[in-house]
Amino acid sequence: MGKLVSTIFVTLDGVYQAPGGPQEDTRDGFTQGGWSFAFADEGFGGFVNEVFDGVGAFLLGRRTYDIFASYWPKVTDPAHPVAGKLNALPKYVPSATLTDPRWAGTTVLGGDLAKEVTALKETTDGELQVHGSGALVQSLLALDLVDTLHLLTFPVVLGTGLRFFAEGAVPTAFRHTAGRVTGAGVSIQTYDFAGRPNYGSFGPPEEA
Repeated sequence: MGKLVSTIFVTLDGVYQAPGGPQEDTRDGFTQGGWSFAFADEGFGGFVNEVFDGVGAFLLGRRTYDIFASYWPKVTDPAHPVAGKLNALPKYVPSATLTDPRWAGTTVLGGDLAKEVTALKETTDGELQVHGSGALVQSLLALDLVDTLHLLTFPVVLGTGLRFFAEGAVPTAFRHTAGRVTGAGVSIQTYDFAGRPNYGSFGPPEEA
């Protein structure tokens, strides 16, 4: 079975909302979109290119899909490390409202999320990658369908916005597999799914 790999950008206070631009996502009056822009240095770009090297297909939430579809088809160089993959490879979007996708290679998933994503993992040659799509990734984590999580934490606190690990998330353990920090201070950490947390105590030892 192939791997489902999520790459998500968060702030120090866990906000994932609208990292790339002011108008990406203004839900609930959010006005701080574009907070990742100032940290896009060579180290950040190099990591993104590495991730895209391993992709076989994309699984995108509806909001992220719309953002990507409005931009990446306009980047027509097939050798571009990001656009070349996004435009050429299959894209899957779980949605009840997307009926006429115009980005070539898009398939809308309208059935049971667990069954359809499991089937995609089994048939994708390479990684099934999720970029952004915070709400979708939250659902996939709750279903234990995420194999690897690239968590990029940016050195900024916003104080408002949608949190990635929100109240009520399924308790989950991860195994740290790689990490680095870019020159601009972005912490890039990679974790593999490791089941449920283990619990213990640092309480005083019992008397003999």
